[in-house]
Amino acid sequence: MGLGLGLGLGPGAEGPEHALRAAPHTNTSGGGWANVKIPFEQFRLDNGLRVVFSRDSGVPVVAINLWYQVGSRNERPGRTGFAHLFEHMMFQGSEHVPESGHFALIEQAGGSLNGSTWLDRTNYFETLPSHYLELGLWLESDRLGWLLPAMTQEKLDNQRDVVKNERRWRVDNQPYGDWDERIQALVYPPDHPYHHSVIGSMEDLDAASLEDVEQFFRTYYAPNNAVLTLCGEFDPAQARDLVERYFGEIPPGPPVPPIPGRTEIPQVIGRPVREVVEQDISLPRFYLAFRIPPYGSEGYYPATVAAQVLAWGRASRLYRRLVRERRLAQDVAAYAFPIVVGASMLVLWATARPGVEPERLEAALLDEIAALRDVSAADVERAIHLIEARRLIDLQRVDERADMLSMYTSLFDDPGRINTEIESIRAVTPEAVRDFAAAFLGEENRATLLYVPRAEGGAA
Repeated sequence: MGLGLGLGLGPGAEGPEHALRAAPHTNTSGGGWANVKIPFEQFRLDNGLRVVFSRDSGVPVVAINLWYQVGSRNERPGRTGFAHLFEHMMFQGSEHVPESGHFALIEQAGGSLNGSTWLDRTNYFETLPSHYLELGLWLESDRLGWLLPAMTQEKLDNQRDVVKNERRWRVDNQPYGDWDERIQALVYPPDHPYHHSVIGSMEDLDAASLEDVEQFFRTYYAPNNAVLTLCGEFDPAQARDLVERYFGEIPPGPPVPPIPGRTEIPQVIGRPVREVVEQDISLPRFYLAFRIPPYGSEGYYPATVAAQVLAWGRASRLYRRLVRERRLAQDVAAYAFPIVVGASMLVLWATARPGVEPERLEAALLDEIAALRDVSAADVERAIHLIEARRLIDLQRVDERADMLSMYTSLFDDPGRINTEIESIRAVTPEAVRDFAAAFLGEENRATLLYVPRAEGGAA
């Protein structure tokens, strides 16, 4: 269980740090992709649950994947961290499943499972030998339909402590660990739903009551706010009967409330913003972030390609120039966030080599970003091929396929994007990347976060 980055990072995503080291997943080059079409069928239960089936008779397993359309974007001021806290509560047993029973039953069947929370969604998933499909569906339906009778103050207190310890370990006591919440606060205004972090604040976690958690469940954990995907070896007719049996009797929830706050914001920040943080670290690190068009829009895909040009692989611009040739940085990364409310963001980072002054590294970073306005066709073609190749690798796994189908259905009500989105990447031209860089990667749209070693004698 834990925070997860989403988009095609799929089940078990390790969170933003992991995602920035990885690449956005999108597909095989040239003619190879033309031969890869993921079959699927979809239907909706009377209670509003959207269901996607994708059968693959070549594997003896089945992946079960549930996306609930609730993430940190749905949290109100003073109640941050609820989506992630609730992910933990979903593993604490339900009316017919004892505490820790979900993990025990899946693992005894030879399966694996987990959950993750991010800005736009909460995701639960398991992969099982095919003949245990019914077990997985029963477990998921029981905690959707019958969680509240098993919820207690003791379980809430226990999981609240677990999440607070997770925050201490992953954020407060980790070098550069709070980068994402600082960057989100710089890029998005206080009334925007992405302004605060997924994990939330200690104060808000302390303030969470059992009544608050129960209300959160009733509001967002309902069939009409969920997508269920099955991918792997199963009989579709039998699987449909099982889905109807276990999920069909769960009543729909009330209409989901609008996302709180201001969801429409300018596509650029409008001025440079900057924060310098002293920490107990040995090497300075820069994070640069820029608002970009939201995921799924036409303007998002040149941003994805630009991120690959900048920092994916040893031939990328930042790695080649700053790590290998000039030896100013010891690592670099760039990632376009696949988020959909108002505006997304492109984030890159670079950690200085020992002895390199931050000013030198920052100037070199800005020079390489500016050079994207004259990016070569060869760099763009290489980036697209890398995205395509990674996509094909991911699609070979049933759990990744299931996650993508849930994502496209949840965010766009269109599971067919699994077969068509690569065309949006392949359509990106060098001119589109140049235009994107000119429009979005300038000073007026730049948020800068610099971590520097704490001065000797500084406050702890």
